[in-house]
Amino acid sequence: MKKIRFKLFILGLVLLFAYLLFWPVNIEPVAWTPPKRPALEGSFAPNDYLSKVEIISTAPYSGPEDVAVDSLGNIYVGVHEGKVLKYNAKGEAMRVFSETGGRPLGLHFDNEQNLIVADAYKGLLWVNRNGKPTPITQKADDLPFKFTNDLEIDNSDVIIFSDASHKYTVGNYKDDLLEHQGNGRLLAYSSLSMETVQLLDSLHFANGVAISEDGSFVLIVETAKYRILRYWLSGEKYKTTEVFVDNLPGFPDGISRGSNGIFWLAVMSPRSKLLDLLLPRPFFRKMVARLPDFLQPKPQDYAMVLGYNVNGELIHNLQDPKGKFSQITSVQEHNGFLYLGSLVRKAFARIPVPK
Repeated sequence: MKKIRFKLFILGLVLLFAYLLFWPVNIEPVAWTPPKRPALEGSFAPNDYLSKVEIISTAPYSGPEDVAVDSLGNIYVGVHEGKVLKYNAKGEAMRVFSETGGRPLGLHFDNEQNLIVADAYKGLLWVNRNGKPTPITQKADDLPFKFTNDLEIDNSDVIIFSDASHKYTVGNYKDDLLEHQGNGRLLAYSSLSMETVQLLDSLHFANGVAISEDGSFVLIVETAKYRILRYWLSGEKYKTTEVFVDNLPGFPDGISRGSNGIFWLAVMSPRSKLLDLLLPRPFFRKMVARLPDFLQPKPQDYAMVLGYNVNGELIHNLQDPKGKFSQITSVQEHNGFLYLGSLVRKAFARIPVPK
């Protein structure tokens, strides 16, 4: 009996290794060697500023990835269940404002206070005052959006937005991170010409978007490369791209322009030592993709928001290592507060802007 059990055990191990080595997967990973991960010290030293957040429930709905505030102070969040929720300025009286039928991610009000939604499945949507969504654009250069992510609107109502991946959807975003092919794009839609043009392609998980106050440049977050790029919209560097901030200590997500020339960056989680070790090794990343989800690398329950000036210099470092409100995916400043979203929580949060 012991011999039979031992043989079955060996057979099980052989089948397991065969599965990890040879089972077909969708990803086609490429090698990339990340820069050495900066330690959480010095400019990135831990603190407890974000432990003082006020948490506002979205239950029974989950995943308020982004937060937008209208001119009257009403608060809007998009949730996993395909709805946009509306709160009054006190964060009370929650009601369903709109149903997109998809997964609303980025939210932003245009210059006439109409809500524009980047829906991961539906593309860009215009939502009227009664909450009815209307499609704006769903493809560019005959390539449909697979993962419409974030947006911002300039002074002439041009919508600049990100498509995180033209290959993977929000439901399998981890595959895009593991593949590391550069499937993301930065795009612009003009309400005058009603045309959508591609500004940048080959981005590694295109994420948060923020436009400078004078409209001369736009920032685009490349989550999978731990950096922020600057694309010039005017001036001597028109249509050129440069690195704005490089080698961040975590996974950068949403970004927005605040007051006093500050750009607020949400850092969803500190970087994974295991993922950094795997990134130069495509073969092992395929093995990870074959593992069940609960065995794959996970984000940490850690809170981090960083503030940069127009020169890419770190001005604010806000953290909470205990993660009272963790895995922050967006940050939006309004009327003296920072509003924080999360892809996994059944709540959003707010905290006074640091002086």
